[in-house]
Amino acid sequence: MSLMDVYFLEQTELNVPPGNDWLSESEILCLSRLRFAKRHDDWRLGRWTAKRAVALRSGLPASPQMLAKIEIRPAPSGAPTLFFENKPAAATISLSHRDGKAICAVTAAGLELGCDLELIEPHSDGFIVDYFTAEEQLAIAEAPAGDRFCLLALLWSAKESALKALHAGLRLDTRQVIVRLLEASDLNGWRPLRVHSTEGQIFDGWWQRTNDTIRTLVANPSPDLPILLKTPFVLPTSDHGAGRRLASLSTSPFAAREFHRDSSNPNLDADLYEVAPYGANCKDSAVRASDDRGL
Repeated sequence: MSLMDVYFLEQTELNVPPGNDWLSESEILCLSRLRFAKRHDDWRLGRWTAKRAVALRSGLPASPQMLAKIEIRPAPSGAPTLFFENKPAAATISLSHRDGKAICAVTAAGLELGCDLELIEPHSDGFIVDYFTAEEQLAIAEAPAGDRFCLLALLWSAKESALKALHAGLRLDTRQVIVRLLEASDLNGWRPLRVHSTEGQIFDGWWQRTNDTIRTLVANPSPDLPILLKTPFVLPTSDHGAGRRLASLSTSPFAAREFHRDSSNPNLDADLYEVAPYGANCKDSAVRASDDRGL
């Protein structure tokens, strides 16, 4: 069985431009309605990360004019959906933000996808009882003291990723998705996991640790090793052909790679992607409930 390609990008608040000319008119209106500074900043960070990820994946220039044509709108479920020039775009995305950092995962249209970022930090025993299955609680209790909070963050993050892939978010009881870590060698810092839903859905995925941050990604069909979208890069400033490049996301998992081999696009960077060389060991302290609630 072939595995599907999933690309991802992470950005921090320092990457986000001070102005809003990269937002569409409707997005600027939405932003103006956010009263609280943290929510305002998180929203901009999430939008910036998603737009940059989509532009990188599809070979579009990163000009403010082009990014403003890419919109992320909430579906009725709250899941982010992608539009280009007010039309549904051929890609599936998932978003998460935490503590001034955001991640966006991108894959082909029509697939189930979820990603999440969590900090490793302490949390109460009550949180474990309320949100984890008996099987998961036992695994946490049996973990070495130095690994316990890392495992807690990992299991919680994988649950959030799966709930996003289900388009349910935290409206669904977190004990209805059960996380199992799979035995396998470290692959560029990534390790495999699997999430089972009590309704029968199965999501395969990956987890990775960098310092005090855990990132998880799950999908159906099963995803291959996640591919980091590389920035910065040089692209043509012309918008010519942009719609064709964005539409190509649904027709080939290597669409952007194919464009840089196309003589009609000589300025496309020949190395848009690289796998992130992050570490993967689990040790030290824990998690709190994510403040990432949809969009």
